[in-house]
Amino acid sequence: MTYSTAYSRDLGDELRLIRETSTSLHGRAMAVQLGWDPSKVSNLEHGKARASAGDIIQYLSVCGKNLDYIDAFQARYRHAFDPYLAQMPENLRTLMMAEAMATKITWVETTTAPGLVQTAEYADALYRKAGLVAPEKIAACVQCRMDRQSILLRPRRPDIRIYVLERALQTYVGDNKIMEEQYLRMLFHTHVLRIVPDDSIILTAGCALLEFEKAHSVAYTDSELAQVFAQDSAAVGQVTRLFQRLDALALDQEQSKRKLMEYISRLRGDSNGAGTDLA
Repeated sequence: MTYSTAYSRDLGDELRLIRETSTSLHGRAMAVQLGWDPSKVSNLEHGKARASAGDIIQYLSVCGKNLDYIDAFQARYRHAFDPYLAQMPENLRTLMMAEAMATKITWVETTTAPGLVQTAEYADALYRKAGLVAPEKIAACVQCRMDRQSILLRPRRPDIRIYVLERALQTYVGDNKIMEEQYLRMLFHTHVLRIVPDDSIILTAGCALLEFEKAHSVAYTDSELAQVFAQDSAAVGQVTRLFQRLDALALDQEQSKRKLMEYISRLRGDSNGAGTDLA
């Protein structure tokens, strides 16, 4: 049996956008044009069924795409249903769509403030400090990160749980003002945020578990080199056990808020210290 993946749903939605922007055909009319059952178009555009190479050629040809475009799409589509997928770190479309569809998102961040709750100023300073993104691309990367946060404003937003290792609070990015605003964002603008004390031993990179109402869960991790999506049951099970351990180790919500207030108080008391410009 073929199960949809985060990437198959992303590419299916891309096909839908191509149809809507390149033709005047709605889904049923597209099916008539192709000689397909309407359910086939729907399943393809929702990433629920694997299309053949011929199906992709037919679909994109009706949309007026040339052979080079079709070959490039086919090269990506070959990996649509892989249980493991690696992408370039700056391509956040698959992640954003997965987050938008999720009913529950659980994150752990080990070195910086979590992307879903970063301020724009913090994100900008972080990109500049890391030095891995060309300066002319930083503004677009920051905007993309802010666009991800739109799920926090939705009426039916996912249940979001965030664990932050205390050492991530100690990673100074920018100046004291940027850090204070970031601590305040984490204090007041998250669903559930819990801090894991410094004396806890957690051997992991930042990662997430995304759960869906009608699709299999996805484990996710990223680094400066790649984003990795894993729908394999072993990977999902490993991440699930990690969050069970973090739930036992982390401070509760009220304790976590008090810890954040400690860091804010330290910044406010350090008006002349060396920490005012550490990026």
